[in-house]
Amino acid sequence: MKNEEVADIFRSIAQILEIQEENVFKIRAYNRAAETVRNCENLEEMVHADTLTELAGIGKDLAAKIKEYFSTGSIEHFEKLKKEVPQGVLELLSIPTIGPKTVKLLYKKLRIRDIDELEKKARDGSLLGVERIKEKTVQNILKGIEIVRKGKQRFDIASAWEIASYYAHELERLPGVKKVSVAGSLRRMKETAKDIDILVVSKKASAVMDALCRLDRVKEVLAKGETKTSVISREGIQVDVRVVDLECFGAALLYFTGSKNHNVRIRTIAVRKNLKINEYGIFKGKKLLASKTEEVMYKKIGMQYVEPEMREDVGEVELALKNELPVLVEQKDILGDFHVHSNYSDGRSSIEEMAQAAKKMGYRYLVITDHSQSLKVAGGLDEGALRKKKKEIDALNKKEKALRILFGTEVEIDSEGAIDYDTEILEGFDFVIASIHTGLKQPKEQITRRLIRACEHPCVDVIAHPTGKLRGVRDSYEIDFEAFFAAASHTKTVLEINAFPDRLDLGDSLVRLAKTKGVKFAIGTDSHQFSHLSFMRYGVALARRAGLGREDVLNTLAFSEVVKSGKRPWRRKE
Repeated sequence: MKNEEVADIFRSIAQILEIQEENVFKIRAYNRAAETVRNCENLEEMVHADTLTELAGIGKDLAAKIKEYFSTGSIEHFEKLKKEVPQGVLELLSIPTIGPKTVKLLYKKLRIRDIDELEKKARDGSLLGVERIKEKTVQNILKGIEIVRKGKQRFDIASAWEIASYYAHELERLPGVKKVSVAGSLRRMKETAKDIDILVVSKKASAVMDALCRLDRVKEVLAKGETKTSVISREGIQVDVRVVDLECFGAALLYFTGSKNHNVRIRTIAVRKNLKINEYGIFKGKKLLASKTEEVMYKKIGMQYVEPEMREDVGEVELALKNELPVLVEQKDILGDFHVHSNYSDGRSSIEEMAQAAKKMGYRYLVITDHSQSLKVAGGLDEGALRKKKKEIDALNKKEKALRILFGTEVEIDSEGAIDYDTEILEGFDFVIASIHTGLKQPKEQITRRLIRACEHPCVDVIAHPTGKLRGVRDSYEIDFEAFFAAASHTKTVLEINAFPDRLDLGDSLVRLAKTKGVKFAIGTDSHQFSHLSFMRYGVALARRAGLGREDVLNTLAFSEVVKSGKRPWRRKE
């Protein structure tokens, strides 16, 4: 966790320097250092070995600050800067559409020190008297505040799982602990979590509760009982730990996994059979009929076992009663990743580093989809860079036999739906994904038209992160989904399930709708460094929540089915 803490400090220093209008190169240096530190797997070892300067972008000054934090728990330079700019002012930077110049303006002119003050002045009209701020700006600020607050109420799935894994691991190590399982919305792999539920099987409940309260990452103990304790983690999320008997573990796991609506449905089914179901088991009168496992619980009330990801009362109960639940796609079915960036554009790992990480995951192929030339902010590639990248990929493929690296691109869909790069260039790629990064506030009709035109382009294989949502930053742009999905189905254009935790786009409800239109899907991590490839688990989970099987997901195809002589067989079946 010290990686995260140092990275957050460096990011905050960069933000303060932006507000103070410091040298842009110094600001970039701290931002780059934050990313480097956050993703360094052996930072503590490098601190002790005094080898921090071997990291990209870490010079003597930044290395000294990292070592200072490891030895003292703080960085003096940051503590001084914090006195110059209040913390609440820094939080204003988290609001979409507000940049450092606007934050400085609001602080200097109106003495706005936090989000609450900003919202008050936005609503009472005070902001309209400030230069460059118009009525539309005020409305965007209010919408941004709403997005930020909604995002802060919940943790993204990756962050929540990291925290839950820490607590589960520490509890598993305790003497007398037989089983530990994460439950709740996190076990159902919801996109975000507001709290964490953990079940523990042990006959030493008191010892488990005591040990939990002593853990390093416990910030506050909310309530401590004999079999249930609630704590606030250092990151600010509530963790509820319950100790249950082995005999009723299955019943407790079913009950505390939820969802509430799913549990209500299965209780109703039990009642119709003159049975009672609760966290201790299934009963007929006072007689216990089942409790040890979830599988036995479902079977006892005449249902097929429902995978945790599907327990949302969106049709899974009816299917389970008829024994018609789909066989869901699994992580082991995934043979490649279709959306990966390298340091040719805005990625931070080389193609070779990405390929080595993909091999470790057991992949057969990896598509390197750097941004196209018009997205200059992300280092989009011109023709010269494309030739250089293709040459490197060809050389790596000659050496590498276990993994095939594909020459791909993420092309821009412009404001009218045209695709970046000429057709001649596009035909040279093994794989083309298209996406929208600009014009996000266009009318619904125009956004929809852009997406449909992209689907109709003969070289476009996949539409990436189709709704454009970004957790805590922006909601989806408006789309006529019926028309969009119909076009994707008609043109055999695959839609992406973007596995990056801040995106998870398309969401499960839209995937279900698209599937009814005959659409196929590709899971892409949108990786910008090799460690991001592990995000595939969240994309697979989303696909499972939507009820997708192997046959619905492009990533499950063998390499020979994905690319034959540079053609795209899923677009034109003979």
